[in-house]
Amino acid sequence: MISKVINYARFLKRMNRVLKMSDKVDQTPDVLVPDEIEATVDKFPEKPCIIFEGESWTYKAFEARANRLAHWALGQGLKQGDVVALVLENCPDYPAVWFGLSKVGIEIALVNCNLEDDGLAHCINIVDAQAIIASGSQAKNTKKMLSKLDAEVELWDFDGKFGHDLEAALENSLSTRPDRSYRDNLTIHDVCAYIYTSGTTGLPKAAKLVHSRMRRTFRMPISLAKISPDDRIYIVLPLYHITGGGLAIGSALYNGATTILKRRFSASDFWTDVSEYKATIFVYIGELCRYLLNTRPHPKETSHNLRAGFGNGLRGDVWEEFVERFKVPSMHELYGSTEGNVILLNLDGKVGAIGQLPRFLDKKIGTAFVKFDVESELPIRDDNGFCIKSGIDEVGEAIGRIMDQGRESFQGYHDTKQTDKKILTNVFEKGDKWFRTGDLMRRDAMGYVYFIDRIGDTYRWKGENVATNEVGDVLSKFEGIDMANVYGVEVPGCEGRAGMASITLVKDIDFAELASYLKSVLPVYAIPLFLRVRTDVDTTGTFKFRKVEAVKEGFDLKQVNDPIWFLNPETKSYAAMNIATFKRISAKDYQF
Repeated sequence: MISKVINYARFLKRMNRVLKMSDKVDQTPDVLVPDEIEATVDKFPEKPCIIFEGESWTYKAFEARANRLAHWALGQGLKQGDVVALVLENCPDYPAVWFGLSKVGIEIALVNCNLEDDGLAHCINIVDAQAIIASGSQAKNTKKMLSKLDAEVELWDFDGKFGHDLEAALENSLSTRPDRSYRDNLTIHDVCAYIYTSGTTGLPKAAKLVHSRMRRTFRMPISLAKISPDDRIYIVLPLYHITGGGLAIGSALYNGATTILKRRFSASDFWTDVSEYKATIFVYIGELCRYLLNTRPHPKETSHNLRAGFGNGLRGDVWEEFVERFKVPSMHELYGSTEGNVILLNLDGKVGAIGQLPRFLDKKIGTAFVKFDVESELPIRDDNGFCIKSGIDEVGEAIGRIMDQGRESFQGYHDTKQTDKKILTNVFEKGDKWFRTGDLMRRDAMGYVYFIDRIGDTYRWKGENVATNEVGDVLSKFEGIDMANVYGVEVPGCEGRAGMASITLVKDIDFAELASYLKSVLPVYAIPLFLRVRTDVDTTGTFKFRKVEAVKEGFDLKQVNDPIWFLNPETKSYAAMNIATFKRISAKDYQF
């Protein structure tokens, strides 16, 4: 009991520090993102700001580049409230563009640089962009789809090959700081940037990030991982994503830390870079840590200066093994979506938890967990029409109370129809509004919160709910299996969806042993009926599994060229699937 009180006291002390830092944003409504970064530049002008491919930019040089971009925009007639789409790989110019344009009140849309054709056109159309900045292959892809845009939009190419020559234009642009009058009438409630949802379940949506949200985002890792100006943060995540381009580089620019920026993630280069550049912190997301664990031992994987990692999506089965093998003293997990108002922080390093929220803080924090119906994909309502809170260790959807301003506000998307879909009304009382995270979680007696699955990923089979995330963890622990992407597929004549997993292997495995293993650790209804053996698992640029296409293809051998193994209900063991088996299942000849 005493230890529990002590743990809560420590948690409250750190949480109050986080809330105090966050609430300061509302106390300075006229301070914008560029104001805070300019203050950092003035404090650390000669300090290394960004190290990229062996070249070091000081804070002074970084701002000079941003200033040239700001003056260029003004010279093109772009004005406060206009939107410029940025389609660029990781490089120092990426943050310089959005920093520079924000100085003169221009909003920036951070477009996934891997998109092409219709997907790329969609992202630019939905924000009504007035111009596009790109380079390299991104500029080439952008030029190809210009005819698909709803309006005529000028393309500016740093290389000058596929659009107007931006580099040449910048040579004649001023490097001095633009007058602050260009943004004088803006407040923290105005849009700073658009960051897109990942599009794992459809076309991306453009989430509005106002200045207050961006400023809070910058502060979050500082509280979580105790980031200081002495830190050197290694970033391999794409800067178009909120974790890499907001939490990571934002926390560095806010307090004067040095960013070690990589064009893209490379497992083979990771420990060499971390060691040679003397990184003290790295940022992760999704399965990045598992990729590193699956690599062969590296001579520098323990001879480094890393003191911490922070990010989200670190599975429990990876956490302890990662810390033990690579000798990283602490890992700091957090939860938060690009657009949402639910933020959870794992302040004490509890393995597997995405945060802690004791029940006595529910009213103060404004986050709740409500009972959820997997089939309707909606929260369960009581006889009075109100949502029902989940009990201890009971899975429910995480939702966030919506207030007009402050950390519980919800700005939504550029498309108001998409915004409306994320709002629940009359949740606990008439007229209240709550943001739907779309994520299922459970909270234990100590208030630790654990991510279970994304709504739509959890499926129902044999009258039971199956969490794909948990089944994936179990599969990944079997020797020989590298990655496991679990999802539910329809089976003719059966209610619900049967489990299927796309797996990659590091060596040959015995499928009979795998079946025995799964029976020993999973309930019968959660054991995947189908296993698709792939050479790689399809992920987004932020290492999230893509499931839409896999679900559509299912176990149909006419669409799938990969080997599929089927858990035969008669033999209770996996066997290689063939056309005859597929026809029997399609003809409903099996009793599952």
